[in-house]
Parts: sequence; C-alpha cells; structure tokens
Amino acid sequence: MQQLTRITLGLALLASLGLLAATASARSDLAAGSSDAQIAVLLPDSKSSVRWETQDRRFLAAAFKAAGVTSSIVNAEGDRQKQRAQAEQALTNGAKVLLLVNLDSGSGAAIQALAKARGAKVIDYDRLTLKGSTAYYVSFNNEAVGRLQGQGLVNCLKANGSYSKKPVIAQLHGSPTDNNATLFRNGYQSVLNPLFKNGTLTKGPDQAVPDWDNQKALTIFEQMLARTGNKIQGVAAANDGLGNAVVSALKARKLQKIPVTGQDATAQGVQNILAGDQCMTVYKAIKAEASAAAKLAVSLAKGQKPVGVNGKTFDGKRQVPSVLLTPVTITKRNYTLLFKDGFLKRGEVCRGAYAKYCK
Repeated sequence: MQQLTRITLGLALLASLGLLAATASARSDLAAGSSDAQIAVLLPDSKSSVRWETQDRRFLAAAFKAAGVTSSIVNAEGDRQKQRAQAEQALTNGAKVLLLVNLDSGSGAAIQALAKARGAKVIDYDRLTLKGSTAYYVSFNNEAVGRLQGQGLVNCLKANGSYSKKPVIAQLHGSPTDNNATLFRNGYQSVLNPLFKNGTLTKGPDQAVPDWDNQKALTIFEQMLARTGNKIQGVAAANDGLGNAVVSALKARKLQKIPVTGQDATAQGVQNILAGDQCMTVYKAIKAEASAAAKLAVSLAKGQKPVGVNGKTFDGKRQVPSVLLTPVTITKRNYTLLFKDGFLKRGEVCRGAYAKYCK
C-alpha cells in the first residue's frame, strides 16, 4: 500500500510539474518575439488585406533590424481583446513605442490611453485612431487614394465606351469602423458625386462591407445585381479584395466584364487587371510607408527628434503630427513598376493562366 501511495504521489508530482511546464511554455509563447523589444508593432488581421503579413511585416522587420533596435510584430487576427492583450504584453516587456494598426477607433484609443499611462509613445500606422491620443500618424494621403480610384473608374468607363451612356455605378465601401475607408470614400465620391448630380453617371447601389470581409462583399454585390437585374456597368470597390468579390460574382453569373476599381496593388488585383476583370488599383508603396514609420519609431525610442513629420491630420479632436506619402495609380500600362520596386515578384503575378498577359 505504501509503495502504491508513493507511486500515486510521484505521478501527481510529475503531473504538477508537467502543468507548470506547460504554463511556463504558454507564457513563453505569449511573449515570444516580444521580450525586451523596444518597439512593438500591432497588426490588425490577415483578412482585410494580405498586405499586413506579406508586405508590412517583412519591411518593418527589416527596417528595425537595420536600425539595430529590438522589435516585436504580432497580429490580432481581427480580435480587439487580443490586440489589447498584445499591447499590454509589449508594454510589460518594456516597449517604448507601439506602432498600432487599430481594428477600430474605440479599441485603438483604449490602447493609446494604456500606453500613455505606461509612459510609452504610440504611432498610428496606416489607420488613424479618431479622437485618440496617438503621438504621430504615418500613412498615405487616403483621400488622394480615393480620388485616384474615382478618376480611374471614370477613365475606364470612357475607355470601354460606356461613359456616354449614363452607366449605373455601384459602390462597395470599406469597413465603417475603419477611418481610412471613410477617407477613401470621400475621395472617390468627390469625383463621382458631381457626375451623379449632373446625370452623366447613374448612381446605383451603395453599401459598406463590415470588417472588409471579402465573403460578405461577395454576398452584398450579388444582392446588388439581383436588385438591379444585373444592370450595373461599373463598380467603385474600395480595395482589391472587394474588387475581386465583384469579379467573382460577375463570373458566376456569366456577365460581361465591367470597370472595377481596387487598391493595395495585390498580386490578385494585378492579375485581375491584366485579364481585364479590374481596371485599376492603387499602389501605396508599403516599403516606403514602413520605412518612414520605422525611422519615426526608432527616433522616438532613442529619445531623438521625431523624423519625417511633414504635415498634420485632424482626428476629430486635434491635429495629429503626420508623415504622409503619395499613392500611385496602377493599370496595365505601368504594372511592372511593382516589380521594379520589389513590391511584388513577377512570379507572383505572371503565372498559370495569367502568364500570357505579362509583358
């Protein structure tokens, strides 16, 4: 009996040690890549756009490594509570600067308040947090992005001969919780609304897509087609993912190609452009954006004068010191710029059924 008791106690002790080891491992996993990091990057998801993982992560990591500062890069995968926990972990580990891509302004402002209370600086990266307390904002001129989309759509309507026929134009806006989506919308509507008003274009269905969800965009656009009897001749889609949802819906119904806009210059978006399914996208040189954000973050982490600030952006409460970059329209004529800049690899675009379209 004593021997059995000793065995039982031994097993219990081993189990306890195993539990402690597992707990320690879980804690280690939580802090992986973030321990002692001077700068922490909080990415939003990998669903709204592939750019966060395929572009921003690698460019930011390379920039911090080149600057000789420690950093961590984590992704909340659309979970607001997770992003808050990631921010808390980074601050606990001693981060001096948070580079934040918020999931919405409310949760973003809460993270900024937390960082401020811990004596850390926050840089809003790509997305501005409305009425927050961020120290700086790094992005593109997002209304200019929208204006490029609006003018791009007009150019494509003229090119295919439908501009003079009062074409019905649908609009698929980005997430209503993303301030960038509002700015893009302001931009393309500044081009389109006067044309709706004077009767040159006919305003069709107009709807935002929650969380930039491409599957929801597909459903929404299918409903738009159903309501209009398939009579939509052009679409202002706020990014390439939403644009591809439009392309997919048109193909499923075996409808003819129509001008569709996009943004982010994704490989899929460029393939759609080469195949004639999408008329344009907007290239935001993410390497340049990441480089500008990294330089600013490094200067703050080292207690130096902020680097690169060239403007201000109103967040609904105050003017936020900003670093603003210039976007570029991409069409069939200049898509190889993306290869020259190292933004995309030719092999990512010119493959399979799309190889025949490449120059």
